[in-house]
Amino acid sequence: MAIVYLGLGSNLGDREKNIQNAVRLLGDHDVVVLQLSTIIETDPVGFLDQQKFLNAVVKGRTKLSPFELLSLTQSIEKKLGRQKTFLNGPRAIDIDILLYDQEKVNTPQLSIPHPRMWQREFVMRPLKEIEPELFMESS
Repeated sequence: MAIVYLGLGSNLGDREKNIQNAVRLLGDHDVVVLQLSTIIETDPVGFLDQQKFLNAVVKGRTKLSPFELLSLTQSIEKKLGRQKTFLNGPRAIDIDILLYDQEKVNTPQLSIPHPRMWQREFVMRPLKEIEPELFMESS
């Protein structure tokens, strides 16, 4: 089983409930949720004229392949009311695959590790909270 880290974000509707529902649905569908970071409020990135986001990171374990996991996260987003608008636009829920074991994937549909996670405090802060060992320098 693979260890995965997923970034969650919401800035429409009941933001906290959207994140909680996403975590519940992940757990209902082949992702064993091992840990959920603190939920933090952050400013939007890219398109700034929108509400603040709530963000969190989930650590989980799954037997799903990276592409099966992508399909699951997209179906959860749709179920929770995500509608595609424009890049960095407002959304009820966003679920990004940040890391999947030590695997690297680079296709038009999926990039792992997530290509912009290192520049995004709303990802790095909760990720460091739940998995500080990922950021320790080897001696």
